[in-house]
Amino acid sequence: MTLIQLEYIIAVDTYRSFVAAAKKCFVTQPTLSMQIQKLEESIGARIFDRSKQPVVPTDVGVEIIRQARVALMESRKINEIVQLKKGDLEGELRIGVIPTIAPYLLPRVLSGFMQKFPKLQLQIWEYTTEKIIHELKAGLLDCGILSTPVYDAALAERPMFYEPFVAYVASSSDLFQKREVTSEDILADKLWLLTEGHCMRGQVLNICQRKRSMEPEGTFEYNTGSVETLKRMVDVNSGSTILPELSIADFDEDQLCRIRYFQSPEPVREISMVTTHNYLKKQAIDALEKEIIASVPKKFKSKKKKDVVGFD
Repeated sequence: MTLIQLEYIIAVDTYRSFVAAAKKCFVTQPTLSMQIQKLEESIGARIFDRSKQPVVPTDVGVEIIRQARVALMESRKINEIVQLKKGDLEGELRIGVIPTIAPYLLPRVLSGFMQKFPKLQLQIWEYTTEKIIHELKAGLLDCGILSTPVYDAALAERPMFYEPFVAYVASSSDLFQKREVTSEDILADKLWLLTEGHCMRGQVLNICQRKRSMEPEGTFEYNTGSVETLKRMVDVNSGSTILPELSIADFDEDQLCRIRYFQSPEPVREISMVTTHNYLKKQAIDALEKEIIASVPKKFKSKKKKDVVGFD
């Protein structure tokens, strides 16, 4: 049994294809298949059911692959020990970030972070929460920046800050006349929402959950795919939407006049650094977490008098 063989079975499990796994491992498909077959012969068990497409692990294969991920992760920590002794941060750091936080948080963070650690190569993907969780478990991402809790025992969550939600209302809306708003106020207006699959959609619905069942059908009338589109729909049409506060940092004076804060306790989302429990690149992830915490407003760092909104 070799580490290369373990790497190959993990790749096949991740991509559910011998051809795709070979490509990702930079070997030919016959070479990968032969090594996996040798491993199966040496342990006396079939790891994959090759009769199914896409290929799936056998029952015992599931357990073998789970242990292989642990073994390979532990072996890679040897290089990390050497890197820590050198005091340098280098190599790749693969980060998944949800789309409703990435464009508003990362510009605050990346420039200074990359200047401090020029040898570190950042690879960043904007994914939905579900996709980031899958990629973390598969070992394709090193960390995720997510709204939490995600209620997954396989993952470790380290809360970094608590971002308030604010209402953004049209000048024609009744809410425009209010200084502060409540969830009941929001329910009385037309609300523009993100589409299914975005955790912020669930959070917005949960802000209004207690009263929603009492309101007539059609309160939530429209679905869209980005926070920027939500803003535009309010500007051009009517109604209101709910935005994360970081997204209003570049608003002009006219747009800021449309912002209404919620009455206390204000709804917030918890933003966390998320990893697997047995994760690599601890020093790099810790440094990124520190940079993020330093970049956000001081008021975001406490959840006192705030209501953390989930999205389940």
